[in-house]
Order: sequence, then C-alpha cells, then structure tokens
Amino acid sequence: MTTTAPTARDDAAGAAAPAASRRRGRAPRADLNFKQRLSRFDVKASPYFYIAPFFILFGLVGLFPLVYTFVVSLNNWNLLTGPGEWVGFKNYAAELSDPFFWNSLFNTISIFLLSAIPQLIAAVFIAAILDQNIRAKTFWRMSVLLPYVVTPVAVTLIFSSAFDEKYGLINNMLQAIGLDPVMWKTQTFPSHVAIASMVNWRWTGYNALILLAAMQAVPRDIHESAALDGAGSFRRFFSITLPSIRPTMIFVIITATIGGLQIFTEPKLFNPSSAVPGGPQRQYQTTVLYLWDMAFNRQNFGKASAIAWLLFLLIVVFGVLNFLISRRIASTESRLSKKRTAKRLQASRILAAASEEKNL
Repeated sequence: MTTTAPTARDDAAGAAAPAASRRRGRAPRADLNFKQRLSRFDVKASPYFYIAPFFILFGLVGLFPLVYTFVVSLNNWNLLTGPGEWVGFKNYAAELSDPFFWNSLFNTISIFLLSAIPQLIAAVFIAAILDQNIRAKTFWRMSVLLPYVVTPVAVTLIFSSAFDEKYGLINNMLQAIGLDPVMWKTQTFPSHVAIASMVNWRWTGYNALILLAAMQAVPRDIHESAALDGAGSFRRFFSITLPSIRPTMIFVIITATIGGLQIFTEPKLFNPSSAVPGGPQRQYQTTVLYLWDMAFNRQNFGKASAIAWLLFLLIVVFGVLNFLISRRIASTESRLSKKRTAKRLQASRILAAASEEKNL
C-alpha cells in the first residue's frame, strides 16, 4: 500500500479555501459551545424582546379597543341589554344622514381652527422670545408651562365663570368701556371663541417649549454668519430658524390637530346648567361630546361606535393633509433654494469672467 505525500499545490488549495469562504462573507464552520450559541441568540433576538412590551401594550390598549369598537358599530348595541341584532353599516348611514352629527362636526372644526391657528402663531412668537438672551430665562420658561399643569376641569370652571353672560368678568369689562354684553353661552360663534380661548390658554405654553427646544438645536454659527452678511433678526428668523424647525412644527401641528378634533372637557363643562350637552341649541356640541351623549344618555353604543370610527377617519384625513402640505412646502422651498444657488453661481461666474477680461 502506497501513500502519496501532499504536494505544494494541495497545500495552497487548502489554504485558499478559508480565504475564499471569508471573501464570500461566510466564516468557516466550527462547533459552538452552549455559551457561544446563547450569545449569538442574544444578539439576534434581544432587540425584538426590548421592543415587544410596547407592541404588547399597544395591542391591549390601542389596537384591540379599535377593532372591538368597529365590531360594536356593526351591531344594534344597547348600553344595558348588550349586543343586539347585526345591522352592518346602517349605523354609519344613519349618522351620515343625521343633522346633529354634521352640526357637531361643524362645531368641532370651527373650534379647532379658532384654537389651533392662534395657538401655533403665539407658540412660535413666545418660543422666539424665550430663545433670546433675556434675564431669568428659567423662570419665564417655567411660567409658560403653568397653564398646562392646571387640570382641564379647573380651567373650564374658571373660564365658564369669566364668560358668564350676566355676571361674568368679560361682559363686565365690556360694559365698563361702553360695549354691549356678548351672549357667550347662547350664540354659536361667541361660544366657539370662548371655548377656543380655554384651549389656547392651556396648550400654548406647552407647544412653545417644544418649539423652543427645536430652536435651540439650530447651530448658532449659521446665525452668526448670516448676521455678518447683513441679515437682520427678522430675516434670520424667517430664513434660518423657521426652515430649521420644520419637522418639529409638523409634529406640533399634527398633535394639535389630534387634540383639537377630540375636544371634550371644555364644551362639556362650559355651561353646566344646560340640560343638553353642548348648549340649548347644540351650538357648541363637538363630535366627542355628541358621541358621549349618544352612548350614555341615549344608550346606543352601536351608533356611538360608528361616530367614533367616523371621527377616527376624519383625524386620519387631516393628518394626511398636513403631511402632504408640509411635504409640498418643503419641496417648494428646496426648489427655491436651488434656484437661488444657481443664480449666485451664475453671478459669481459672470463676475469672475469680467475680472479676467479686465486684467487682460
């Protein structure tokens, strides 16, 4: 029996095999002990375990109630007797043809616009002031957050007393300067203004601090270079600060939209003496307040769940519109900045060509 000695070619082939496997991205296989296998499993699986509590909690308190509400909306569901017959989408059709639903939707959007737009403008203005080098900055920043700390029930009761039609502070001040009193709790538009003022008083400081944090993250070098180029404070604010905090502005707008369309406490406690939730003529009855009245006063959980889903779809539509508008604004600004950059480059080339001709 003869044996052949390994040649140099075989040794080179054996050495090249692990190198080729490493080049292909695969390490040569080796037997792993229990600790190594456990470590590899930990590296692969631990991120999923870390994020699992959020998704479990979201499924329990978010996704399951949403799906269950949709199931309830397809039934003739009573508060006391429980589920009744299957009615399909009749609850949705009944609410879409109900004038009370459209009235609540109009009131909700009206109060939302009267609260969200002034609130965001005031929040940006306050954040810009607090971003300056003023004395006692911590004191003023904590002061604007105090209205948010006060409970909504206390705020509503205070404002309800201030906007009282007979003995309220606001009407007394109007009469003191010779103006007629305003029917804050009887007429539609004044009641919307009064409720919007509560929302603005409570949430403006909160949004101002969020925008202030975004403003402080803007590099100061950009402001200093713009100031050296001759840009004033207003020009720096509108050309540097606002475009830099656009993502935070989108976040604030979306959260204000969600909160504004779900308003409930302020109109519910604005006029406690009214037997009808939302005023005698339902002049400030919001959609969530109408939902509450349908569920607990009329005891119709099926229609109340349909109203909840219609409001959910409305919030989704508003969120998508905000996203599309913000993306359109961002793309427009990027195109304008590219055009300005191209014009500057063209002007610099013209100046360079003119200087060369002058030297020649």
